[in-house]
Amino acid sequence: MDLDRVRRRSVGFLEKEGEDWACYLVTFKGEDHRWRGFFSFRPPDAEDGEDEIRTADIFLEASEAEIDRKARGLGRPLLAGLLSSALHSRERAGGTPPRLRRWFRTMLQKNSRELTGEWEDADGEAELPDLRSLYSSYRLDQVAHFITLVDPDDFQDAVDRILDGRSIDFGAQDRLQFAMMVVEYIEELLPLPPYEVWVEDYLSRRSEYRLYAHTLHRAGRLP
Repeated sequence: MDLDRVRRRSVGFLEKEGEDWACYLVTFKGEDHRWRGFFSFRPPDAEDGEDEIRTADIFLEASEAEIDRKARGLGRPLLAGLLSSALHSRERAGGTPPRLRRWFRTMLQKNSRELTGEWEDADGEAELPDLRSLYSSYRLDQVAHFITLVDPDDFQDAVDRILDGRSIDFGAQDRLQFAMMVVEYIEELLPLPPYEVWVEDYLSRRSEYRLYAHTLHRAGRLP
């Protein structure tokens, strides 16, 4: 692969089990001077290129323009099928599962939003969920924020120690039980305010809390 001639173009997003995967068309000129192309899929909150999965080189044409034309003509169902096939190939080959830190962050974010809905985008107090739900969501957000600040390899080591050497199997039914053991352990160590203290602060700084939640959940970056 001539890295100087590799091109990468966005094709859009595909939904897979409630998550939006970014899809890219990657083309390059081979040693035989013919153009090849494949699709690469990037999961949400990917930390680096190693989190992506790709298809085989499914295009072989005399020109890059012809690959682009054929790729743009593929429908969404076929692209979704290619994503499923690429995931299956990685699992069958024993590929690396999702980065542990990213998986925790995504799991906590989903639970936090389930507790409060879309409150950070709502206008007016009537749209807000009850304060207890907001407080529970706040605590989960603090754990997710802390996990994001930890180096991925250090977090993996910490999880191993918390679980006494047991590993989280992403395909096992009990993975959430192990995950919650880790979350509870971290939450106990964080200097989080009790409910009564938090409520007083929240009621005087609602806009700041709303902005924090919006930045964490919607903007996809740390506040």
